[in-house]
Amino acid sequence: MITIYLPRNFLPERTYIIDILFGEYLGIAYEIYDYEGVDYKIVLENKSILIIRDSFFSYQAGEDYLKPENIPAKIGRGMNPFSVEDDIPIIYGNDEIAVMSEEITCGIDIFGSAFFMLTRWEEYVNKERDIHNRFPAKASAAYKNAFLERPIVNEYVEMLWNMLVYLGIEQVRKEREFEIILTHDVDHISYWKGPLRHVQVLGADILKRRNVALFLRNIVDLTRIKLGKQNDPYDTFDYIMNLSESAGIKSRFYFMSGGSTQFDNNYQVDESAALNIIKKVKERGHIIGFHPSFNAYNDPLQWEKEKERLEEALGISVKEGRQHYLRFEVPVTWNIWDSNGMEMDCTLGYPEREGFRCGTCYEYTVFDIIERKKLTIKEFPLIVMDGTLFGFQDLSPKQMEAATIKLLEITKKYKGKFVYLWHNSSFNIEHWKKHDSVYTHILTELKNG
Repeated sequence: MITIYLPRNFLPERTYIIDILFGEYLGIAYEIYDYEGVDYKIVLENKSILIIRDSFFSYQAGEDYLKPENIPAKIGRGMNPFSVEDDIPIIYGNDEIAVMSEEITCGIDIFGSAFFMLTRWEEYVNKERDIHNRFPAKASAAYKNAFLERPIVNEYVEMLWNMLVYLGIEQVRKEREFEIILTHDVDHISYWKGPLRHVQVLGADILKRRNVALFLRNIVDLTRIKLGKQNDPYDTFDYIMNLSESAGIKSRFYFMSGGSTQFDNNYQVDESAALNIIKKVKERGHIIGFHPSFNAYNDPLQWEKEKERLEEALGISVKEGRQHYLRFEVPVTWNIWDSNGMEMDCTLGYPEREGFRCGTCYEYTVFDIIERKKLTIKEFPLIVMDGTLFGFQDLSPKQMEAATIKLLEITKKYKGKFVYLWHNSSFNIEHWKKHDSVYTHILTELKNG
């Protein structure tokens, strides 16, 4: 067992990040003590020592460190013989490193930098928001400093492990395997959901889009759907499950069950159409989760009410899901999920940019930076969403596929979890027809290894 000595200020925060990096990520045994020093001191079984300079917590005058001025204005890059990439972003600290046979002193504050990314500390202190009150990618340090597409916390962990190996650690790290987590937010279950919708779509084909050919195709499709000769464009559940099963993967369908805004209530979870879909998903052994409504992300009562309604319709409890519109408030939303017995949240990706919002492709137990305590809910950060690549960035199918595979390969390198969101409604309608092949190509790529 290794021994880790921590400076005496910010002990809950320091203990948390040690627990994540050494415990959850590396899976090695350790014991923690506090001491009078100002840096992290790690003593191995053979008495070799690793010193990590503290640059995040040590300069704080007190516990009130939640201030915008503590976000680094510019994040530099450093060269390091123990890093796994050509350079490494240094959020806190510097690239100085002293290597001796039995001691290493590292200037990069691995622990403070990882804490910054995993807790989403910057999202609390930086109040910039988009029109839906979401923290935007462009406001993040990762985007501003061009490392959003790098799982920087995983890079720090590999550097940490390499230093421990150099010093002769006697333990073996945890074995990991790459996994893809296919998720599908069910915002809609039918495209042609009523007479008013028929008039809106067909009228827009003529008056707005001035596309007679599309109008005629939609008339034919609607007629065939009414005659039971083809599925509604949004009824892609069997198709999705067939693809998942062919790749040996279970899909996760996150259903809505309430809401009070224009972004909600596209179906009722306890109506026959929804219940029939849910029954199929359950019978085929795929996973059902919760997709709380637009305003539920910071409303505990609304959130609980919707969860109860969903579970009543399902006849089972739900333990995972994602917030609608990726709306999230640190640490409020995590606390709502945690206090309701949820085990897995997949919300934390940016709507407008793909990549590693939390700086990691591993799941991890989260931390409440206000109450200063570790919760039980685990975050599985979202890495790629269909609408990010097409809706926000208007990429071509070829560009979408390339962007997805790039991040997929990075996640494979670190044996992480690639959390992928493709809505059931992003396949058959005119808007998506040229792009829905991206999903099938990605699944084929996974099937073929």
